[in-house]
Amino acid sequence: MDSTMISTAGKWKGMARPSLSSSLDSMLPGISRQVLSVSMEPKYQCQQCKEVLRKPFQAQCGHRFCVFCFKELTSSGPIPCEACRAEGIFEEQLSMLNITEAFPDNAARREIDSLPAKCPNEGCSWTGTLKDYEGQHEGRCEFERVTCEACQVLILLSDRDRHNERECEARTLNCKYCKVSFNFKDIKAHDEICQKFPMQCKDCGKKKIPREKFQEHSKSCAKSKSACQFREIGCRAVVDNGKQHEHEQASITEHLRLMLAVLSAVRLRADGAGEWQEDSGLGLYRGPEDAPPPAARAAAANHGERGPSVQQKMTALENIACVLNREVERTALTLEALTRQHRLDQEKIESLSTKVRQLERTLTMRDLKLAESEQSLRELQFCTYDGMFIWKISDFSHRRQDALAGRSPALFSPAFYSSKYGYKMCLRLYMNGDGTGRNTHLSLFFVVMRGKYDALLKWPFGQKVTLMLLDQNNREHIIDAFRPDTSSTSFQRPISEMNIASGCPLFCPLAKLAGKSSYLRDDTIFIKAIVDLTGL
Repeated sequence: MDSTMISTAGKWKGMARPSLSSSLDSMLPGISRQVLSVSMEPKYQCQQCKEVLRKPFQAQCGHRFCVFCFKELTSSGPIPCEACRAEGIFEEQLSMLNITEAFPDNAARREIDSLPAKCPNEGCSWTGTLKDYEGQHEGRCEFERVTCEACQVLILLSDRDRHNERECEARTLNCKYCKVSFNFKDIKAHDEICQKFPMQCKDCGKKKIPREKFQEHSKSCAKSKSACQFREIGCRAVVDNGKQHEHEQASITEHLRLMLAVLSAVRLRADGAGEWQEDSGLGLYRGPEDAPPPAARAAAANHGERGPSVQQKMTALENIACVLNREVERTALTLEALTRQHRLDQEKIESLSTKVRQLERTLTMRDLKLAESEQSLRELQFCTYDGMFIWKISDFSHRRQDALAGRSPALFSPAFYSSKYGYKMCLRLYMNGDGTGRNTHLSLFFVVMRGKYDALLKWPFGQKVTLMLLDQNNREHIIDAFRPDTSSTSFQRPISEMNIASGCPLFCPLAKLAGKSSYLRDDTIFIKAIVDLTGL
């Protein structure tokens, strides 16, 4: 069988390692020429970005490009090489930039990696090789200046966290009283309108009164002062809310005097247009159209008729004042009852709101438990207990697109077991490859998980593992196998949910899944894992 399909034990054994540096390389253009401690030779310059080559690719015409720049240039298909045209060596066939014809220029990369470098950031004294700069210093220098995404201010990289938390004028805060989100620069304006902002009553000294309830407190506060309700007719007294009734009882005479003065002024203004008459014991104004005829007025004058006396007017005014006072007292009692009812309603609303929040939390917890139960049910549905597991992966093309876009680079299989009380394991698949297999292979890894019966098992895990990509014509499966390195942390007893994955970065070339592949049918592949149970 082809040596690319079956490997010797441990040949492709590798660790699933973080791919940050590889991803960073492929997503950045060239390295700034300011980093070099020596003058840059033309052979080290990217023909596109004109900076120092980063992960150089060589086109078939011989010109070198950064891998990022080359992929950008050829993203829409093959294009002519502008460097060939500028040098006057353009050839129709050789001078076309094509991703399928280019290759990584490792020789140039090694030369570039060994070039002396220095940090271009002011204040930083770092020196080393270009490889050290790219792998250890670039993007980590505390003297590097970056732009704050919120306020667009240039800051040192080392100060970014402090700036975001304490200094940024455009940072978002949550009001600690009403929980509304707003920009830091609007904090004073928000405090002026926040309905939950705590206020202090200047009269009674009570603190932490929400603004929305402050007006209600001012009306009910026993030590709060307000003007007498007879202020409209001249009473200038300002008394405590709790002593309003006492003031009204003690000042009836004064209030009646003020009312008499007002009525007298009204009478004086009306003297030119009408006169007073007695009606049911109350002094009422009568207009000129209601005046008796001249003969009646003359007869009344002859019989000595006169208007009501001052004493009668005072009695009428006292009656009016009593009626008004009773109306005022009745209104005050009604207002007090309504205030009490409003307070009770508010308390009831708050109590109901608390219950609603409690019910929402309960529902959220139940939803979480339901999701956990569904997950457990799905795991039980695909779970096996004999060390053998077949993983069906549907919708392969869509999942691969997600991996290419970086949205979901790796998939985890459901768990399976060596026996009912044995080792718990799963598989991890990188649809676009990982490490040395990135962009060229499917990378498949084996993962030892923390199980319920680990205390009863033999550690480290030492069983032979066989991984297979099944040929759906059942002719030529792609097989890889390895025996665990017992000194690796990947096969010790797990102390977290799962150990570091170990397996085959170059498990299957992606080219084998192109076209009418027998490994990919109906957009579905099947992966099989076999754990040797010998000795268990």
